[in-house]
Amino acid sequence: MLSRKLRLVLSALSVVLGVMFVSGSFVLTDTLQRSFTDMFSSAYANVDVSVSPKAEEGKQPEPLTPQAIADVKSVPGVASAVGEVQGSARPIGKNGKVITTSGAPRFGSNWTGTGQEKIREGRAPAADNEVIVGAYLASTGGFQVGDDISLLTLEPKKTFKITGVYEYPGGRESLAGELSVAFTEPVAQQLLLGKKDAFSSVTVTAADGRSDDALRDSVAAKLGSAYDVKTGATLAKEQADQINEGLTFFNYVLLGFAGIALFVGIFIILNTFSIIVAQRTRELALLRSMGASRGQVIGSVVLEAFVIGLIASIVGLGAGVGVGVLLANIFSSFSGASLQLASIGVPLSAVISSFAVGIVVTMVAAVMPALRASRIAPVAAMREAATPDRPLTKITVTGALVVAAGGTALGFGFNQASLPLIFGGILVAFVGVALLTPMLSKPMVSLIGRLLSWSMPGLLGRRNSARNPRRTAITAAALMVGISLITGVSVVLTSATASIEKLAAGQLQTDLIISGEGQMEGEGATFQRDVLTKVENTDGVSSAVGWASDGVLQGESQMFAIAVTDVPALKEMFALKPKSGDIAPLRDDQFAVAEEMATEKGWSVGSTVTLQLAKGEPRTYTVGFVWATTQVLQGAVMLPESAAGSFRSDQIGQAFVQVTPGTNVADVQKRVEPLFADNPEITVQDRSRFVQQMTSQFDTVLLMIQILLALAILIAVLGVINTLALSVIERTRELGLLRAIGMRRSQVMRMITVESVVISVFGAVLGLAVGLALGVATVQALKEQGISELGLPWVTMAQYLVVAAVVGVVAAILPAIRAARLNVLDAIAYE
Repeated sequence: MLSRKLRLVLSALSVVLGVMFVSGSFVLTDTLQRSFTDMFSSAYANVDVSVSPKAEEGKQPEPLTPQAIADVKSVPGVASAVGEVQGSARPIGKNGKVITTSGAPRFGSNWTGTGQEKIREGRAPAADNEVIVGAYLASTGGFQVGDDISLLTLEPKKTFKITGVYEYPGGRESLAGELSVAFTEPVAQQLLLGKKDAFSSVTVTAADGRSDDALRDSVAAKLGSAYDVKTGATLAKEQADQINEGLTFFNYVLLGFAGIALFVGIFIILNTFSIIVAQRTRELALLRSMGASRGQVIGSVVLEAFVIGLIASIVGLGAGVGVGVLLANIFSSFSGASLQLASIGVPLSAVISSFAVGIVVTMVAAVMPALRASRIAPVAAMREAATPDRPLTKITVTGALVVAAGGTALGFGFNQASLPLIFGGILVAFVGVALLTPMLSKPMVSLIGRLLSWSMPGLLGRRNSARNPRRTAITAAALMVGISLITGVSVVLTSATASIEKLAAGQLQTDLIISGEGQMEGEGATFQRDVLTKVENTDGVSSAVGWASDGVLQGESQMFAIAVTDVPALKEMFALKPKSGDIAPLRDDQFAVAEEMATEKGWSVGSTVTLQLAKGEPRTYTVGFVWATTQVLQGAVMLPESAAGSFRSDQIGQAFVQVTPGTNVADVQKRVEPLFADNPEITVQDRSRFVQQMTSQFDTVLLMIQILLALAILIAVLGVINTLALSVIERTRELGLLRAIGMRRSQVMRMITVESVVISVFGAVLGLAVGLALGVATVQALKEQGISELGLPWVTMAQYLVVAAVVGVVAAILPAIRAARLNVLDAIAYE
């Protein structure tokens, strides 16, 4: 090892990068989990016991009444009981647009003055047109005491005067980047809950000497089973557990990409030890002839792998801690720079996984070359032709069987929607393709190399890349994994985009779509029914239809429901066809479903079904008509417009406009847009822009996956550099002879560069082919989920090929310089 330090650095670096990803994932999630736990503990620090109405599934809970608060106050041991009001309140910035967050809530409440919020400047609101705002909202929106602020609540935009700014203990602007505002109690009740004398919850403070648990039990006994009574500590734990559940899934995603990086690292370590063992064949044969056993030869190579894995794990763990801290700080900054991070710690899971993964991966990759070296007879190994090319028949047959096994697992995985089977099938398929790669390398490398072999250095570079198909195959396979995954995802996302565009063109016969942003459940942008009437009466509008939406329960089954304003207009705009019954306006006791749902539930026209809406008691509806299966409105239940009164919000959430034939759509859009001037969340778009907005999220997903897979591709690039560097050392005498017979340094560098580019492009072509196969198979499996069109990202795939060629040039720089600098006489004498 001491004599091969430089040769082993790059192989160790690939393990370092993979381990860094693993340990960094654990450090990041551990830090964030403890940070959120601390945050919620702080948020509920002043809450001894909390009382809230118990929510029945599928039904909006009824707010608390003043009588309930009085009942709580009468319980022995209660020092105080304060009614809390809370609901959605979206602030509008000075630019007229709603201020958004990176996932943190936007809410309003009543100002009680009894919480942990402290007034930083100004005073509490006293009049109906006054509010006090959180410090983070003030700094984000540029608001000061005395400014006006407009807010969207259950009612349309209203403007208030800011009388003060409040903060949290320690001078914190917010707890987690939330945008908050507080009204007077009557105004908060009307705007946030929609009724007077209503409360969301009651915060109870215990008298001295009274434990929280005992007080909780007393309050629960007084109020009965219709209320949720919990201690502040319980609420803090529930909130933290909910966040941590999401972080656990996030951690699984990161570990998945770390696994891909390590999988690629195995190819590099395998190649590195294969080359090193090949270079040491004569040395190992001398040891065997002096009496070393096969076990000692294997042991020496495996011990080297153990030490390299150990050192790489230590370095990777340290680097992972740094990466975890960096990502945690980035996450905190995206949370509004107000999530106070807990102290950085290294969880035991990070330490164990780092050493287990780093050492095991390295040793597994080194075992095969070690076994191969031990099988060479000592006398044969000491001859010049000690390592002749072995036939590829066995490895090719094995590869074909492994690919078939992987494909079978993928098929079962798609059929049963089993993620373990799908991921396992992909992994096995990659291994199979890697085993088939040596057979493919000679013809493909020769074909690719012809494009670059217009000169003698280029011809030699092409032949060098084809002379050892196993080595070239492993190097290319490392690059193949990353590119195939990105290509497969690109095919799926391109197909999804093409499917949405075709769907919009064929089944969405509407010219304008009116919709808005909605961050959280119950916070979607909406507008009132009379605004839709104004849209219908706008010059150039032929028809307009809108709906309110909500979740409804049928037994224990949750369904998405829409209350439609104009069923005949909807029929025309969505190209709905009747399956049974006539598509006509629904009576108050009727509803309609799609053919697929009717078949699944066993419903037909005339069937009676009991549905639980958010408000009120369960209601019985009769199936009025069933429309033929279509990808639009798939899975929705259509209710009459009157049902919207029992939704959490009866306002219109989405509307569609058909313009009069021959009328310019853009002109009508300009006339409709001013109707929503008081609602900055609502946008009016034509169909093409709406589709573009829907599909733009796919670009974001692809970018994130490209960033996460960039590490795997970086490790593959290191593999190309490593292979070329070791190859240059192995061919030292050969390079010396080429220089001796007249090859210039520039020609040597060009030869190495061609070799590198050929290997990189071969890996990219292989990745594109495998990625296309995976992508097409996934699209076929997702046909029933709405991806009906196959789209191929030709431009993206061409870019990957260009990037692979550039990678080849960059990877060749250091090995080419080393080869060009060889002393000719020393190289010829090299052993």
